[in-house]
Amino acid sequence: MPESLLIRCQQCGATNRVPPEKLQGNLEPVCGRCKAKLPVNGKPLDITDQNFAQEVERSALPVLVDMWAPWCGPCRFVSPVVEDLAVELAGRLRVAKLNVDQNPAIAARFHIQSIPALLVFKEGREVDRIVGAQPKSEILRRVQRFI
Repeated sequence: MPESLLIRCQQCGATNRVPPEKLQGNLEPVCGRCKAKLPVNGKPLDITDQNFAQEVERSALPVLVDMWAPWCGPCRFVSPVVEDLAVELAGRLRVAKLNVDQNPAIAARFHIQSIPALLVFKEGREVDRIVGAQPKSEILRRVQRFI
């Protein structure tokens, strides 16, 4: 019998035991404490100027935010790495992407002058910044300190 997955709620931080058959049956598990949907798809969140405070600054989990733009070659190199980390660290780390061209207020607020820039937030504050295309092992090493 396969083991249940332990998934941390992104809203309240509670750890939930989810049997694999619930995921295979295309059911969307919810948190036992706050009833929020649990992160099982492992896709990065789309962050905007409007939802940044709610999704990043108020998150119970640490958040890795990929600051990118569609015209940026190194951003396209880092994107699959960020998506892999979203799957691997689901429930322990929220992973998000913010298009700096479409969301200039947040980019300006954090003085983003070069992309890709990966910002790590914990308890609503920026705790680390990785600028430029880095290998997955380096990004993982840097974010694991905060999860």
